[in-house]
Amino acid sequence: MFTGLIQTTGTVSGIESRGTETRMRLVPAKALSNLELGESIAVNGVCLTVEDFGQDWFYVYASSQTMGLTNLKALKLGHKVNLERALRMGDRLGGHLVSGHVDCQARISGIAKSGESVIYTLSFPDTFSRQIIDKGSVALDGISLTVIECGQEFLKVNIIPATQKETTINSWTMGTHINMETDIIGKYVEKMLSVRHGHEKVKKPESKISNSFLHEHGFL
Repeated sequence: MFTGLIQTTGTVSGIESRGTETRMRLVPAKALSNLELGESIAVNGVCLTVEDFGQDWFYVYASSQTMGLTNLKALKLGHKVNLERALRMGDRLGGHLVSGHVDCQARISGIAKSGESVIYTLSFPDTFSRQIIDKGSVALDGISLTVIECGQEFLKVNIIPATQKETTINSWTMGTHINMETDIIGKYVEKMLSVRHGHEKVKKPESKISNSFLHEHGFL
């Protein structure tokens, strides 16, 4: 699990493509101390596993499914990515619970200045509209952000100067594809409500209460 609070950015310094799978070498802008083999790191919001590392670099592997569903497939040498190490028990939860499992790619469809902030409008598949709410949380390229406005197939977020400085957001332009993960709590709520309202077929257990049962136990 992650929080959506980006710890540093990284530069892609190596790409090894093997068919539809890819292995990437990343160089963090700030040192990530005490890395361990097998630990999870969110790269642009995608949970990946550290395969190898050195003093100022590490390797991660992305499967064909990951490459197909996320914007990692567009990365080139020299590109910047957002990095966050997995949440530890006892850490502050400054953002929101982020799983690192991207739901879809959203597209930048609007950019507007608002004082020192920048408001981005993003378009995304309608399937995910019901999982986005006003003042709710969303992870965009791994960044925990608050939705300031939303509707069918779109949402808006306000990016403050600190977030612009510490993440890859300054590279977002019209048409840029962004990894989007909706709030995990909202997904569970949607699942429970869909079952309750009959949107999913759930086999109900057969009742053992019958007239003969009631008669046998003295109720009839």
